[in-house]
Amino acid sequence: MAEQKYTVNAMGEQCPIPVVKTKKVLDSVQGDAEITVLVDNETAVQNLTRMGKNAGAEVLAEKTSDREFHVTLRVKDRKPSVETTEEINCIPEVKGDFVIAVDTATMGRGNDELGQVLMKGFLFAVTQLDELPKTMLFYNGGATLTTEDSDSLDDLKSLEAQGVTIKTCGTCLNYYGLTEKLKVGEVTNMYDIVETMAKASKVVKP
Repeated sequence: MAEQKYTVNAMGEQCPIPVVKTKKVLDSVQGDAEITVLVDNETAVQNLTRMGKNAGAEVLAEKTSDREFHVTLRVKDRKPSVETTEEINCIPEVKGDFVIAVDTATMGRGNDELGQVLMKGFLFAVTQLDELPKTMLFYNGGATLTTEDSDSLDDLKSLEAQGVTIKTCGTCLNYYGLTEKLKVGEVTNMYDIVETMAKASKVVKP
């Protein structure tokens, strides 16, 4: 059976409505399916992401404009579920007052190929945190992770859609010739990086 595609328009809706609408579709599908949900707030993205992961779906989220987000749930070999009246809990925005600062495209010292694998795993692990960072800063070699051809773009776009501010050093992008290839977040400068770190309750570096 070919993959079925569904679109759920939940623009203007607050939790639990986007989750309720999406769960209704999810419970009805069988086989392979892709459900794209349109919402206009980061809290809805967070709740949809949590619901999708709990249901065993692959979840991708992207901020398409200031007030529009697309959350895509992909399922494989799914069997229809009997709809239940289980309570859907809406969680408030879950961001902590901490910053993650990434200054390299590799994690740890030793083998660079292994370091790239570790960094990809680290950024994915951030998406799984119960409390997300307030801001993520990328500078020096880390600037390559927010640009075209980065293996971590989907994870970073998902974090941005959930309200995490992603900033990349403009001087670094220029140095690496990547200014026109930034694909997620915004450009920043060293003054802002210093201020962001100084104001954070803690700074985490991989």
